[in-house]
Amino acid sequence: MIEAALYVAGTPLDTKTLGSIIGTRSKRTIRELARFLSSEYIKYNGALELIELEGDRFALQLKPQYTQHVRRLSLRPQLSIGPLKTLSYIAYHQPVVQSRVAKVRGSHAYQHIRELKRMGLIETEKLGKTKIIRTTEDFLDYLSLSHNPRLMKRQLKALFKSLKKKVDAEDDA
Repeated sequence: MIEAALYVAGTPLDTKTLGSIIGTRSKRTIRELARFLSSEYIKYNGALELIELEGDRFALQLKPQYTQHVRRLSLRPQLSIGPLKTLSYIAYHQPVVQSRVAKVRGSHAYQHIRELKRMGLIETEKLGKTKIIRTTEDFLDYLSLSHNPRLMKRQLKALFKSLKKKVDAEDDA
């Protein structure tokens, strides 16, 4: 039932939600069952993995090494490079004033911000005549990032470094 719930949801689920599906309130039992299921995925060594996230949440996802090969088949909207760069800037510097994002990323950033907000990856808060922008939990879940801001920034740095190496290697090829 945990596997079915995570598959259908397509997003991380917390222990309370999983408990309501399997009929228990025991966080310990839910964690044990989810961790057992995760170990079964590891033994099977297939394309999927069940991961545990902060905040007693679990997610069923495709292993990262398969993502690039099947990305075009995904029903989830994919970000083009421009909005992705804008999102990266917001994530790393959040909370950030919208005008600062536009100054750094250019006037096209306003369109990116609308798209990212529509996708639920960022949220804006009015502050006088401007807006303050920060990422949402959906953003963190989308990239399987920590909800701890310091750890998330370290994870983003590592991700950027990895992507840069990949791009450099492709340029050399």
